Amino acid sequence: MTLEAGRSSLLLIDFQEKLMPAIDAAEASVREGLRLAQSARLLDVPVLATEQTPDRLGPTIPALAEFAAGALAKTTFDACRGCDIEGALGARQQVVITGWESHVCVLQTAFGLLSAGRRVHVVADAVSSRTPANKTAALARLSAAGAVIVTAEMVIFEWLTDAKHPRFRDVLKLVK
Repeated sequence: MTLEAGRSSLLLIDFQEKLMPAIDAAEASVREGLRLAQSARLLDVPVLATEQTPDRLGPTIPALAEFAAGALAKTTFDACRGCDIEGALGARQQVVITGWESHVCVLQTAFGLLSAGRRVHVVADAVSSRTPANKTAALARLSAAGAVIVTAEMVIFEWLTDAKHPRFRDVLKLVK
C-alpha cells in the first residue's frame, strides 16, 4: 500500500546523543532521518520522537529534536507500552519508523504498532544498531511480521504523490 502524507506520521525512535558513538553508520541514519523530518514538515506530516531513559542517555539529537513537538520519555523498549504513542498518533494509521536500535526499540515498537492495527513502514536507511548483523536480522524479522521495509526516498516520493505537488521543488532539494 502506498504511503499518504495525510494518513502518515513519522516516528523518530531514540536518536539520542549518548547512543550515537556506539551506533554503526550513525551519521547516515541521522542524515536520512533528517531528510524525512524536513520533508514531513513541508508536507504536514506529524513528527513524533521517543527517548529511552533520557536521564541516562540524554536528549534527542538537536538536529532532529527541532522537528518533533517534544519527546516521549520511556523505559520500555516498546513505545506502545512505555508512553502514550497511540494517543500521540491519533487517527493516522500509517507510521513511518526511523531510529536506533533496530533490533530492540525499533523492532519492539513496530511489533506493538502492528498489534494495534497500524500500518508500519520501517525506513531501512534511517535505522541502525550497534552492529550491522543486528540491523539485518531486525529488518528481516520486521518484514516477516508484516512491516513494510522502505527507504527514505520511497517515503518522500510516496508522500509527494505527484510532480505537480505544490511542495515538489522544495522537497526535491532535500533529495538532491
